[in-house]
Amino acid sequence: MNEHNDPMGKVAESPFARVGRAPEDWRHLLIKACWTLLYMSYLYYAVDDLRSGRHTELATQLGWIGLSAFVAGYFYLTLAPRPEGYVPSRIAILGGLYVLALTLALTLGGAWTVLLVYVSISSGVMLPLKWSLKSVPFVSLTVFLLGMIEHAATVEVLLLVLPTFLGGAAMIAVMQMGRTMRELREARATVAHLAANEERLRLARDLHDLLGHSLSLITLKSELAGRMLPEHPEKAAQQVADIEKVSRQALVDVREAVSGFRRPTLEAELAGARTALAAAGIAVDLGGATDRHPDLAPDTEGALAWALREAVTNVVRHSGARRCEVTVAERDDELCLTVTDDGHGPGGPYGNGLTGLTERLALADGRLETGPAPHGGFRLRAYVPLSRRAEPRPPTLSV
Repeated sequence: MNEHNDPMGKVAESPFARVGRAPEDWRHLLIKACWTLLYMSYLYYAVDDLRSGRHTELATQLGWIGLSAFVAGYFYLTLAPRPEGYVPSRIAILGGLYVLALTLALTLGGAWTVLLVYVSISSGVMLPLKWSLKSVPFVSLTVFLLGMIEHAATVEVLLLVLPTFLGGAAMIAVMQMGRTMRELREARATVAHLAANEERLRLARDLHDLLGHSLSLITLKSELAGRMLPEHPEKAAQQVADIEKVSRQALVDVREAVSGFRRPTLEAELAGARTALAAAGIAVDLGGATDRHPDLAPDTEGALAWALREAVTNVVRHSGARRCEVTVAERDDELCLTVTDDGHGPGGPYGNGLTGLTERLALADGRLETGPAPHGGFRLRAYVPLSRRAEPRPPTLSV
């Protein structure tokens, strides 16, 4: 199912995956109409039976009327706008289609049994799960009994029963998958909202802790300097100098707090990678990933965290992988992030994501390497430099 992010951060559904939902505009209506007309070709058997001339004129006319009513009801259930949820009038129409299909099959012959395939598919889409799990087997059983009544061959019966059951079961699975995806999107949106609120609260706590003490100290020293100013100008000047130092340090602390709020961290991105890959059904191995390194500067850690986020996003959206491995290892004076999957890799040149990632790593004096993995799949490696602390040199002896 294709997805894209809207400006509000919500995940929008693909217009090609709106099975069981009303069309929202003419484009969606045209797409659904084309698909519906495609599998309406099964009605060939009923139309051919009416044109065969083996029925009386009255029976043929009534057959055309019944077929038209069935198609009209089916198109109404499939294409007509409707509110969310299960509408009793539509369920009643579905029951009417079942009765009409059964009547036509009993009166005009076994060729009309194919109409029950559409009833089964509609049941899988229109009915709640607990009802559709019963209605699809019931309709399939009806097809089997009609085949027995018509004394049809075993192969012919199976050719009708299997599409009836499998078509309905497939629609049940598609609808259930759609419900699960909607619940997953809602859950992810809720988690993202809670995470954003938690970050806002963290920043508010940091600013309170940083500025509360500094502003209190500035206030006290200002009062003290005011009292000293007439008689002890030198001491007052010292208090003013202390106020300047405290205010400058408070400004530095606020900038660091805000910078830390905006810059992603490797620890947070590793946790997000585990959640995103698990939600996509991809087995993930983070055993070789460490979230802290003593020689990793904040800016380079942010670049590495961006690399991990982009790599995991590509694995989830484009790779078709079943397994993903993430490692973070030290190599000489660099820290290497490796993301390996068993998917098919990109189908063309770099997209905007990897291009922007290459530029971001370059700003941190890092580099990006991508290519096929040794055992198939795709591998991304991001390198960032480590800021080594100066090690004490052994003293030299002079002669």
